[in-house]
Amino acid sequence: MEEVFHRTIKSFVLRSGRITKLQQHALDTYYQLYCIPYGADKKLDFTQIFHNSNPTVVEIGFGDGEATHQMAERNPDVNYVALEVYPPGVGALLDIIHNKKLSNVRIVHHDAAEVVENMVADGSADGFHIFFPDPWQKKRHNKRRLINSTFVSILTDKLKAGGYIYCATDWEDYAHQMQEVLRGEKRLYSPFEGFAEKPNDIVPWRPQTKFERKGIAVGRAIFESYFVKA
Repeated sequence: MEEVFHRTIKSFVLRSGRITKLQQHALDTYYQLYCIPYGADKKLDFTQIFHNSNPTVVEIGFGDGEATHQMAERNPDVNYVALEVYPPGVGALLDIIHNKKLSNVRIVHHDAAEVVENMVADGSADGFHIFFPDPWQKKRHNKRRLINSTFVSILTDKLKAGGYIYCATDWEDYAHQMQEVLRGEKRLYSPFEGFAEKPNDIVPWRPQTKFERKGIAVGRAIFESYFVKA
């Protein structure tokens, strides 16, 4: 049965959340400098955005931006387009981008699924990072999970040949769902028989996130999936 995509079922709930004075200041002051406005009929031109032809990775749901800015600092020759719907996280990353003068990070403050589908051109992205998406652990809510066959097919459309999809979660049943869906996409393959093994020289460096530390603290294992477009 064909899965319902995110135009009708959202993969997130837009919570009000508390925003700090620093985050609000960053939103008020730096938004126009580092955020790309959402446009359903506007394709992202990475060369124009970053003024270079470096590889571009799209990060889906960056939380507070902790991992994003660390990767950007460590990999100045890689561009990062960071997608997030929650204002506090956007404000936090804006503050870091400005203070650290990171020229290789830009933000789209909008539902990531819609940004990927409508703004990322086919065959344009070098990679997608999806680190610790909402697990929707209750069985009746599993249909809201971001990683499903429809979305993975769209991600694969957007990848260049040789581009990758890199997912991480600390919910075991979601991890197995990710593996099943990713292996079901015939245009993708994994250099691993199962979950990705780290450390190694295949999977790009990924810093530990706040959500990851919380999961480890309560005894949950980390499951990583890494797939490449043939």
